Amino acid sequence: MRGPIVAAVDGSASSTAAVEWAAGDAQRRGLPLRLVHVCEQWVLGVDGARYCMGALEAAAGRARAIGGGVEVTAEMLAGNVIDALIVESAAADSLVLGSRGMGGFAGMVLGSVGRAVAGHAAGTVVVVRGVVAVRHDLVVAGDDGSAASREAMAYAVEQARARRARLHVVYAWEAPAVSPYWAAYSHLLADSFQEEARAAQARVNPCRSENPDVVITDEQVRGHPVAALTEAAAAADLVVVGSRGRGGFSSAVLGSVSHGVLHHAACPVAVVRPRAEKG
Repeated sequence: MRGPIVAAVDGSASSTAAVEWAAGDAQRRGLPLRLVHVCEQWVLGVDGARYCMGALEAAAGRARAIGGGVEVTAEMLAGNVIDALIVESAAADSLVLGSRGMGGFAGMVLGSVGRAVAGHAAGTVVVVRGVVAVRHDLVVAGDDGSAASREAMAYAVEQARARRARLHVVYAWEAPAVSPYWAAYSHLLADSFQEEARAAQARVNPCRSENPDVVITDEQVRGHPVAALTEAAAAADLVVVGSRGRGGFSSAVLGSVSHGVLHHAACPVAVVRPRAEKG
């Protein structure tokens, strides 16, 4: 039995956007939605508890209003935000966070809370930057041939199917730095790229054959993965990357690529972590 989609609530506009995204995702994929608000010790007391409960109730009302018949539950938790959300992720299909919040969720994209949750969550973490105003019917997935990117691909296929959207798979190959005087090396670089591009195309073909109901396109480019994914995601509803990879997507949870995508992608970003991973 699959777990619920869990959305973190803190009363901010960013977390409201995350709740709305999570409610829509739950409706499309036929999953229950669990809302949690972590009321840390420093805000406890009559006023703090009242605020926490009010934020949670408002989020639940919003989720039920836009989620149709989605089963929505809500719970106020006490303790440390990071620890509580990591525990929640263990039984969740995915954990959905706003990109910025207030109180315990301040600086969610690049702050210590966001890094810790994304780096140690047991599964998929989705970061929502803001209200999604335009639908593009496109999901973008990053590929680098690693086990983590294969997990990301599976999640991206499910998302594309549920949305009745096209899936576009991007492989980015960044050439190593060489001396400008080594002109002959350019031919070796071109050959290396062509070899890597063929391998990337070969990885997509089985996925396309196994999912004939999903339109899957692919692209192999020379360039930095952040730039390639950001450009592809400019007209996407979701961009999906693996939690760790190799080559261009190395250390995707906490490294420069994931930070770059989270900084620059205008759409929600899903970081998919295989359940077998520990850390």
